[in-house]
Amino acid sequence: MNKPLMAKATAVWLVDNTTLSFKQIGDFCGMHELEVQGIADGDVAVGVKGFDPIASNQLDQIEIDKGQKDPRYKLRLKHNPAADGEEKRRGPRYTPLSKRQDRPAAILWLVKFHPELADAQISKLVGTTKPTIASIRERTHWNIQNIQPIDPVALGLCRQSELDSAVQKAAKRKASEGGAMTDDERRKLLSTETSLAMSDEPRLSGGLAGLEGFGLTKDEDKPAVEENLDADSFFNLPAADEHDEDEDH
Repeated sequence: MNKPLMAKATAVWLVDNTTLSFKQIGDFCGMHELEVQGIADGDVAVGVKGFDPIASNQLDQIEIDKGQKDPRYKLRLKHNPAADGEEKRRGPRYTPLSKRQDRPAAILWLVKFHPELADAQISKLVGTTKPTIASIRERTHWNIQNIQPIDPVALGLCRQSELDSAVQKAAKRKASEGGAMTDDERRKLLSTETSLAMSDEPRLSGGLAGLEGFGLTKDEDKPAVEENLDADSFFNLPAADEHDEDEDH
């Protein structure tokens, strides 16, 4: 937040107690200068008591003095009490009560389709705990028979960009560990757009090893054909001269 606490009341106080321009007051309080002019004319914020930004530690007198000397100077907010306690939170994401019942379905989806994700990543995505994730992985969850995997993005538990980012981090971690990935695993580690653009045709891994006997390899890999084969040994055909003697009789 970049506006002072009780912005309109602060604007009333600045109009009554300073010679700052309407634009300066409007920029500082997040208001249009015409609205500030309306306060000065008594048409806006009628009956609103002014709120002293100096006493509330939101503005220094030095800032007001600078602004009164230079109409182009922009006042700087010293401290905003409304922003107290709004530091970046760490730990699992907060999940609204209305969506907490959907978390097991989202966890099952992530475990099934993105097994490379670490428990900490899943916990951050859907706002759950590691014991719950473990119970889903090991299928010991009390309601596992009734849980259907559902995309957490579709459930509104996280954004697609957050899911893609987590998947990409998992890909880098697995690559740094030197683990071999199959085509299916590599597809899962890609972003949604890239994965959908890939061909679904199956791939043969490891070359064509083991298929030499079916004539699918290079000519030099074919087994040598034996020479001087005896055809009679295969077909047991009578000699040609015996057949001619039978015709003479």
